Amino acid sequence: MDYLLTEEQMELRAIARRIALEKVKPVRKKYDEGHEFPWDMVKVFADAGFFEIYIDEEFGGAGGGVFELCLVVEELSRICGGIALSVAATALGTFPILISGNDAQRAKYLPDLVAGRKLAAFGLTEPTAGSDAGSIRTRAERKGDYYILNGQKCFITNGGQAKIYTVITSTDPSKGTRGASAFIIEEGMEGFSYGKVEDKLGIRASATCDLVFENCKVPAENMLGKEGQGFMVAMKTLDKSRPGVAAQALGIAQGAFDLALEYTTQREQFGQTIASFQGIQFMLADMATQIEAARALVYSSARMIDSGASNVAKDAAFAKVYASDTAMKVATDAVQLFGGYGYMRDYPIEKFMRDAKITQIYEGTNQIQRLVIARSLIKEAASLQV
Repeated sequence: MDYLLTEEQMELRAIARRIALEKVKPVRKKYDEGHEFPWDMVKVFADAGFFEIYIDEEFGGAGGGVFELCLVVEELSRICGGIALSVAATALGTFPILISGNDAQRAKYLPDLVAGRKLAAFGLTEPTAGSDAGSIRTRAERKGDYYILNGQKCFITNGGQAKIYTVITSTDPSKGTRGASAFIIEEGMEGFSYGKVEDKLGIRASATCDLVFENCKVPAENMLGKEGQGFMVAMKTLDKSRPGVAAQALGIAQGAFDLALEYTTQREQFGQTIASFQGIQFMLADMATQIEAARALVYSSARMIDSGASNVAKDAAFAKVYASDTAMKVATDAVQLFGGYGYMRDYPIEKFMRDAKITQIYEGTNQIQRLVIARSLIKEAASLQV
């Protein structure tokens, strides 16, 4: 389908596709099996300008938006969803600075992020606060010109590899979500360390670990926005980042489909390719249709966000839930089409199924996304009633 991309967007997509094929594909198996962070790929991505594409020119970026970020993440994830996360997760950690950072904070942190010299990460989830983001327990108390942080964040993508972290804390537990505040944390700050490194099912080329704060001393000037605005920062960040997760899922689905189509047109049984069988053709047609529908939602939601529309939560949720469900369905069907070979690590298709699953879970489980969608629909219906 024609999504009316500009020449610049088509060129960006082509560059991302070429890098994915020439640079990422030869090393994806190594990084997946070794559970190793792909720093050499980060350098390639930085040289290609992937870390600057969604940042305004006034901050040293390329002047693109969420849509351009989605194009790159989709193409990289088409080859490896884990390696692609070095770009996507840095965007997630950078969005709070773009959303609520002041001029001094942007001037201090964005140049290194734009150039890919440093990676970023976002710290919201805690052992007791996953879908219930309002239950965060990491505490920040004002002490003169500093805040003292105590608590723990878990399942942090880019954790231990990023140098800059945007973290949501509680500055006034009595106020619930209205008592949350956001901070920029730098690696090396007193009292800040890394905890457990997770050994994951999929996206194994991406780093995931705990962030530990033990009387961590953070300058008051590192607060994003004002006290009590942390939950707003977090929700605006996730609304902006969810199309990126959807783009990762979309890329994984497309990559799994690419492999399945190639395999079924070469594998012979009963004297003909298995793609000749109507049952297989129906599966391929359904997979392709679901992928294209997911792409339409991802691109539409990204463009809506870039337009500056104020209410984008439902659009982002539409894209995230459908694209990630599609990724899991398509990847599972692709494994089925490979038969017994699909279950063996000699073939790359099983990795796509492992990588797909997390897209249904992180940055808001699909169950939570359905709540977001339903509540938006109910609210819209109520506003139409006379």
